[in-house]
Amino acid sequence: MIILGIESSCDETAVAIVEDGCTVLSNTIASTKEVFSMSGGVVPEDAARRQVECILPVLHASLKESGLDIADIDAIAVTRGPGLLGSLLVGTVCARTISTLWKKPLIGVHHTFGHLTSVWLGADPKPCFPSLTLSASGGHTDLWYRTAHTKGELLGRTRDDAAGEAFDKGASMLGLPYPGGPSIANAALEGDKKSYKLPIALAGVDTFDFSFSGLKTALKNTVKEHPDDTNNLAASYQEAICLQLTDRVKRALKKHPEIQEIHLVGGVSANLRLRELTREIVSDIPVRTPSEIRLCTDNAAMIASAGYFIAKEDGIPTDVFETSATIPLDAFIH
Repeated sequence: MIILGIESSCDETAVAIVEDGCTVLSNTIASTKEVFSMSGGVVPEDAARRQVECILPVLHASLKESGLDIADIDAIAVTRGPGLLGSLLVGTVCARTISTLWKKPLIGVHHTFGHLTSVWLGADPKPCFPSLTLSASGGHTDLWYRTAHTKGELLGRTRDDAAGEAFDKGASMLGLPYPGGPSIANAALEGDKKSYKLPIALAGVDTFDFSFSGLKTALKNTVKEHPDDTNNLAASYQEAICLQLTDRVKRALKKHPEIQEIHLVGGVSANLRLRELTREIVSDIPVRTPSEIRLCTDNAAMIASAGYFIAKEDGIPTDVFETSATIPLDAFIH
């Protein structure tokens, strides 16, 4: 089954074509990182305006790269939420138009579910369940126990800020450029992660949840005392974030020893220190990450892949879905 995926939940405009959930035929992205690096973050109105400018050129480029026409596509998958509503509507209107004109089935996909399926892109298509998935980005931080692609249980989520947002705000405090994740990771290479002992939230609490607001406050106070020690602060801050994330993975493995694989997905999964720490605590269990770093961040290939697995396990939906800035993932993993 060949799926055309469209992703426009935030500032990236992306279109991809994926076969059978794993084989990427094209994956085109119009990035705005340089545009928003000057403002220190995404401006919703500007992001939506950029989506309008980019969506058709990106669609044409993706079709050209794949060597296919829309007539060759079996179904359309599009991010229906969550995200910035103005940006989301650009993608969903485009998808609905293609679906109507070419009479193609339309599958609405939860953005986070797309991240959960990103580990299958360009990888061995044979799944291994049950699996434990840590999904961390700028908008969410979740821990999932999954028994199939669309079946599982949410073990924990952030109680306040997302891990990716913590990286962005931390970078801003340290005077590093947006996006914060890569900036802090690069600075940390020149620093000592043991320089400062920053708090790991909920360390003594029986929970799989996350919290990063206290860590951000601790960094803010430490920066005031040591304003010029950027690299050591970056290394210590990154370590505190990664230790909290892997601590919850470790707890989940104790509760569910039957877990066969660990999956790290979302923008934060590109962090090499997080990958290193995870492999240290689960040396006897395979750790899957997206096959390319660019598949960790927002892209349409993961949306196309998600659409395939929804169709395969639950059937192609026939109802008209709603585009929403806030939408629970429970309807996609049940």
